[in-house]
Amino acid sequence: MAAACLTERRGIPAASFVQDVQSYLNQSGLGVNSSLAFLQERLQQYRVVEMKLLAQQRDLQAKIPDIEKCLDIVATLQAKKDSSEALIADFEVSEGIYSRAKIEDAESVCLWLGANVMLQYSCEEATSLLQTNLENAKASLEVLVADLQFLRDQVTITQVTTARVYNWDVHQRRLRQATTPKES
Repeated sequence: MAAACLTERRGIPAASFVQDVQSYLNQSGLGVNSSLAFLQERLQQYRVVEMKLLAQQRDLQAKIPDIEKCLDIVATLQAKKDSSEALIADFEVSEGIYSRAKIEDAESVCLWLGANVMLQYSCEEATSLLQTNLENAKASLEVLVADLQFLRDQVTITQVTTARVYNWDVHQRRLRQATTPKES
């Protein structure tokens, strides 16, 4: 289509910068209106993908503090396991309903894995699993941020291309209008 090579990042098609609008239209085989419609459709596709990525980013940003909190709780349980004193904890039973618990010997913990699955782990296994989950979540967040940046770049390129095609069309119409003799 244009000088830039078309690639993609994780399923997001790359937009190509249009240097020469006339050759872009000739190579694509589209007219100005069809090309503008294609570019607008591509922009809409980018917006849909952006909404999905932003939702994933919000989920990960909410998940990371939860994992860190779980790691802190397991570390506290391990620290109290070595001492002989009991741990008094308030925990949420349901939304807005709390209960107090006295934890004396915490050899293992139960982790909620999701999808109505809870498994019992030793404190060491739980720490290892939570640490791995935290590292994976942070890595996924980094990839998502890079995907969002790539997507924003593609949106900008597509918007610039749309403006260039539209302005080229306006310029061509003015040239045609100036070259046609005016009838009085």
